[in-house]
Amino acid sequence: MGSYVPNPHLAELLSANAQLAHSMRYPDIGTPAGLAEIRATDYSAQRPRTQPVEDRIIPGPAGDLRLHIIRPDGPLKAVMLSVHGGGWCIGAPEDDDGINDHYARHLGIVTVAVGYRLAPEHPYPAAVEDCVAAARWLGQYAEREFGTGRLLLHGASAGSHLATQTLLHLRDNDPGIHARIAAASLVYGIYDISGTPSQRYATPHTLVLPSQWLQAFTAHTFPGRTENALRHPSISPLYADLKGLPPALFTVGDLDPLLDDSLFLAARWRAAGNRADTEVWQHAPHGFNNLAPKTGAAVLDRITAWLSDQLAAD
Repeated sequence: MGSYVPNPHLAELLSANAQLAHSMRYPDIGTPAGLAEIRATDYSAQRPRTQPVEDRIIPGPAGDLRLHIIRPDGPLKAVMLSVHGGGWCIGAPEDDDGINDHYARHLGIVTVAVGYRLAPEHPYPAAVEDCVAAARWLGQYAEREFGTGRLLLHGASAGSHLATQTLLHLRDNDPGIHARIAAASLVYGIYDISGTPSQRYATPHTLVLPSQWLQAFTAHTFPGRTENALRHPSISPLYADLKGLPPALFTVGDLDPLLDDSLFLAARWRAAGNRADTEVWQHAPHGFNNLAPKTGAAVLDRITAWLSDQLAAD
């Protein structure tokens, strides 16, 4: 069930929030110049990477698709498909190198981050098509390439939305691959593109993810959709049939405008007969694990422990 997580580094997080409120700039990402500015800004967590990285090009639905692979030494327990965030419009697989390096080392897994196509140049469903293609490639080649066919799925922000849509697609179209997914870690995702209450409460001054950015990301990625169309299950997984999905951990902060998305989807996930654990971090805005290093390390440790438990139980 959902619960608040005790944060031993709360003072650090509160200090980071205050600094962010004072210094963060919010360019108009609805314009080409504003979008270019945010794309040039590094929002990734500054954690060291210790393991070697390999880029692999595989066939994608629109040409070459890049997989960014971190593989530790020794036998591997599973392969994690990692989907980066960035409002479907920004970001790259390298953004999660520090996080994926941690998972690779501490779980004994290989992480495969997918370089999906970005909006507005490639509107939805281009990104999820690329994620599905990456998952299918792993389903076909993971055993040969990495010595294990067990799979995990991890996503953050828009990456959690894409990860969830990938799970649903695999369940309905590739049940053999879907059955090998042991668990999913879904971090402050967006699951109702038409807007949950917490999204609608966002203002131009909301930390990290203000109302104008929520609206611009949606307009870039889902152009021309009505509010009712945005609720279609092929777009918003909150409205999908959620039966038969793997265990999932939903991690979110209580200052995040996407708070309700995690709470609502976890409740429906659980009601559909699946395991869903929810961890809510107090005084935590969107992306909080990238804002305060000690808090971020604590988040990473909790997700790692949860995934370890799922691998042990699978």
